[in-house]
Amino acid sequence: MTMSPPTALATSLSARMADHARVVADKVVLVTGGTGSFGRAFLDVILQLGQPRKVIVLSRDEQKHYQLEREVADPRLRCFVGDIRDRDRLRTALRGVDIVVHAAAMKHVPICEYNPLEAVHTNVNGARNLAEAAIDNGVERVLALSTDKAVSPANLYGATKLCMEKLLIAANAYVGDRPPRFSAVRYGNVMGSAGSVIPLFQAQRARGRLTITDERMTRFWIRMPDAVALVLRGLGLMTGGEIFVPKLPTSDIVTLAEAVAPGVPREVVGIRPGEKLHETLLSAEEARRTRDLDELMVIWPEFRFHGGAAPVAGRPLPEGFVYASDVAQPRLDVDETRALLEPSPRAALHAVPEARVA
Repeated sequence: MTMSPPTALATSLSARMADHARVVADKVVLVTGGTGSFGRAFLDVILQLGQPRKVIVLSRDEQKHYQLEREVADPRLRCFVGDIRDRDRLRTALRGVDIVVHAAAMKHVPICEYNPLEAVHTNVNGARNLAEAAIDNGVERVLALSTDKAVSPANLYGATKLCMEKLLIAANAYVGDRPPRFSAVRYGNVMGSAGSVIPLFQAQRARGRLTITDERMTRFWIRMPDAVALVLRGLGLMTGGEIFVPKLPTSDIVTLAEAVAPGVPREVVGIRPGEKLHETLLSAEEARRTRDLDELMVIWPEFRFHGGAAPVAGRPLPEGFVYASDVAQPRLDVDETRALLEPSPRAALHAVPEARVA
């Protein structure tokens, strides 16, 4: 499997962002965890390109709501302080909502390992609450954000995201041929998102020393505009039960470190609790029911939950195919990684408050 050269800086998904954004036109959209890195980027795109009727941001972080309301002066924006652990608050927030993008989660691997019950309450119980509230309110579509760590999970975070996928995909069975429909997208590390290794390397660069967990470590990488475009494309394609997986470049941690901080000394400190050397976006078991649609891959559900499910489309994957970061292509070199780190014009447009709708 191949993809366009990563130095082109734009996948076929984000290159057609405006077309994909039409899926939210005249819709009421709610984003759980909408004050986070993805939520802010998604909000900027749909307000400028999607023409939604209303966008509701649901987040438990009061301070981030305060900042959001002062940076985005758009009459279509609604800020709801709320927690996906609170089923009653979700039922209230989802009244009249057409589309839900579920981005709320505890996502830091060591923190989830040390606080397992909290991770389960948010990532698993929160998904159940969302499914029930969406069914109660007759929401049209719910699309959840998942992670490569959900495949053959080695840590609690990955296990909770696997449970989240299973809960929401199976929710299609509870509604039959009525709305809502539930699907998911699954991708790798987002370049520069809050809490990722790139901001850490940038901060360590100023101090003159980088910490490397293990020099063999590899990861899938996706730019934020491409993650937003993937979600919009998934919303347009979904009929319920699919998991959408993009084709992504990979790099090893040493290449990434050299791209961010060339020549800065590095110290190997060992893998953190729950971390894996390599990540997998698609397992061999899932590959048997996955099809290649060129710009992305679609994992079709094992069960046909409802009569409106789309017929299986696309090309089958090779027998025994596994999409893992240590073998997937393309593997970026230092220059390609550095180019991917640079914001594209569209990424820059959605990264600064001055460019937001006023």
